[in-house]
Amino acid sequence: MDVDGEGDRGQNPRIMERDSDSTKDQITEPSWFTPKKLLFVFCVVNLINYIDRGAIASNGINGSRGTCTSSGTCSAGSGIQGDFNLSNFEDGVLSSAFMVGLLVASPIFASLAKSVNPFRLIGVGLSIWTLAVIGCGLSFDFWSITICRMFVGVGEASFVSLAAPFIDDNAPRDQKSAWLAVFYMCIPTGYAFGYVYGGVVGSVLPWRAAFWGEAILMLPFAVLGFVIKPLHLKGFAPDDTGKPRTDNLNVLPIGYGLSAVMKDLKLLLVDKVYVTNILGYIAYNFVLGAYSYWGPKAGYNIYKMENADMIFGGVTVICGIVGTLSGGVILDYMDATISNAFKVLSVSTFIGALFCFAAFCFKSMYAFLALFAVGELLVFATQGPVNFIVLHCVKPSLRPLAMAMSTVSIHIFGDVPSSPLVGVLQDYVNNWRVTSLVLTFVLFPAAAIWSIGIFLNSVDRYNEDSEPDAVPRESTAAPLLQEA
Repeated sequence: MDVDGEGDRGQNPRIMERDSDSTKDQITEPSWFTPKKLLFVFCVVNLINYIDRGAIASNGINGSRGTCTSSGTCSAGSGIQGDFNLSNFEDGVLSSAFMVGLLVASPIFASLAKSVNPFRLIGVGLSIWTLAVIGCGLSFDFWSITICRMFVGVGEASFVSLAAPFIDDNAPRDQKSAWLAVFYMCIPTGYAFGYVYGGVVGSVLPWRAAFWGEAILMLPFAVLGFVIKPLHLKGFAPDDTGKPRTDNLNVLPIGYGLSAVMKDLKLLLVDKVYVTNILGYIAYNFVLGAYSYWGPKAGYNIYKMENADMIFGGVTVICGIVGTLSGGVILDYMDATISNAFKVLSVSTFIGALFCFAAFCFKSMYAFLALFAVGELLVFATQGPVNFIVLHCVKPSLRPLAMAMSTVSIHIFGDVPSSPLVGVLQDYVNNWRVTSLVLTFVLFPAAAIWSIGIFLNSVDRYNEDSEPDAVPRESTAAPLLQEA
């Protein structure tokens, strides 16, 4: 059957629908999005997410408790910690409370994507996020703001699970890893902007205004998720009614309930490529999470580094941006395959670990900064390749759940336990140089695990959801969105 417009890739794809009596064509209305607009929107949303994380950790927003001298003179506290008189433990809980919502809701949103248009789910998630940060600004004690922070994680969960598959679908064939790298580059950049944003707002306005400002920034994107024609995610029906479809739309029959989720989870757990990639990612994130928390304090104690926050923040931002983009570009240049992605991961992590390990061996602060910067540059090159593997080692309908479980795993087993464990180690050895060397050494097992992936029988499963008897669709060969 001829499909009109097949020769013109600038036209919108035609969706072939069958009913019981005849075959008919239905032309979809054009979407406002082009691939580049989609990437830009998702990058801005990701940036705002991490601005929020940086802001709540900044001195301007987080603040400090009030103090009293031995003579009885007391000074008022500042920020959230001062207003609510939080202990350091409560303050630590507050900074990571969003992870509770993120970890619980990520698999739920990934499962719902089978019956609800994924683009609409992102709209729902960003709406929850917006309301939650408004609630943070209206909070009145520790528990109220902690609960709001949990809902911030719930809102972010939809985006974490679904944004990367959308980008992967619409990126040019030879630039998929680079586009993913651009998206994940927003993580260190957002953190840095968050520190600056929190400091500026906290110095001129009440800390609550920072959260309201974030809500204003995110609101247009939450609304966009509902008012714009929803986008079709490969592996899922483009029907916006929430009704599952198994006609010739390149989607597999849809299952419901806990049993369906457990069946999908089993598929991930028996996938050697996926499991190997995630195990390496956990070890990698264990180190990066502790670096971000303890790095400035270690630098100050080992090298008597003044403005350690600014120095470590600056090095991380620059190396994060350059390294992340470089990793994606290099993988695309090599030819973006799963095996090549494992090569980039293992080599860049191993060499980066050597530089970071050597950096902590030097007594000179300048030698340390030079070597550590090169090490971080190499270590950050993993972001594009590691997520490319997550998206391409499973069939398209499993990608949201694969991304969700990747996020859950690297947090539960990676950066969440690493900071307190490093703290316990430091209390035991009482030597920041030794502690930092032990922590950095964990990057070597990460590189070793990823090197195993090079020798696994890996298959790119991006096109595995197609039904053999389906009517051909132009969208299998053309981008899901119009080109700019």
